[in-house]
Amino acid sequence: MKGLGRGFDALIPTDLVDEDFDPTAKEDKKESELIKIKLTEIIPDENQPRREFTPEAMEALAASIKEHGVLQPIVVTREDGQYKIVAGERRWRASKIAGLDKIPAIVRSLDSQNRLELSIIENAQREDLNPIELATAYAKLKNQFNLSDEDIAAKVGKSEATIQNTLRLLNLPEDVKHTMVKEKLTEGVMRPLVNRDEETIRKVLPKIVEEGWTARKVERYFQDHKKKSSAALIKRDQYHKEEDALTAKYNIVVKISGKSLTFKCKNLTDLQNLIDKLK
Repeated sequence: MKGLGRGFDALIPTDLVDEDFDPTAKEDKKESELIKIKLTEIIPDENQPRREFTPEAMEALAASIKEHGVLQPIVVTREDGQYKIVAGERRWRASKIAGLDKIPAIVRSLDSQNRLELSIIENAQREDLNPIELATAYAKLKNQFNLSDEDIAAKVGKSEATIQNTLRLLNLPEDVKHTMVKEKLTEGVMRPLVNRDEETIRKVLPKIVEEGWTARKVERYFQDHKKKSSAALIKRDQYHKEEDALTAKYNIVVKISGKSLTFKCKNLTDLQNLIDKLK
């Protein structure tokens, strides 16, 4: 999409809009019709900003579609007896590679498309939406209207960086997103957890909830954790040269940890040889 850095789209699951957090689901149903359409009746939009479709990525998506089907319908409008793609050209192209005959599609008129876009934008500007609902609204604008982060920022009156940071919340595990909404946790508190491994998230999240951690405390936790990890790494690695030298001298694996020097012998013969050398 236009306005996106290379690879940024891969960080945000914009092809998936979680209905649990979709503040415009009712409007979407009123303004659209979900049907299956033959691939041969669909044409791409020549004005679509996305023009690069790498063969490797298309083959990977086609393989996924073969196994799981098309999980997210494409969005089209009727035009001259055919259907023109509004969003989802990659899925359409990959479906052809996968050998599909039909694809699920949301059909909208141009008027309904515009009305729904306005509805989503109005919802995105509401102050009472929780961060996940807000991120879902942004993702819907990206996915169903091909809007860039810059476009969305201009329409809702926020900075592009703000849009990107909110969108990243969608990378959190599903149950974590539900906890975030249930416990009314702020974006600032949860943002440091984005892209952390699940083990770390599940270790920290209960503390955030039970102890009422602030965004600053969460950030400080990870900063301190990073310092401790770095210090431990330095401490662990500082005797590498000595370990290598002793290993070469005695032909036995040598490890130095804290104040301990350990010789690892394969068998009793090696142990006896070591004792003889150390005498």
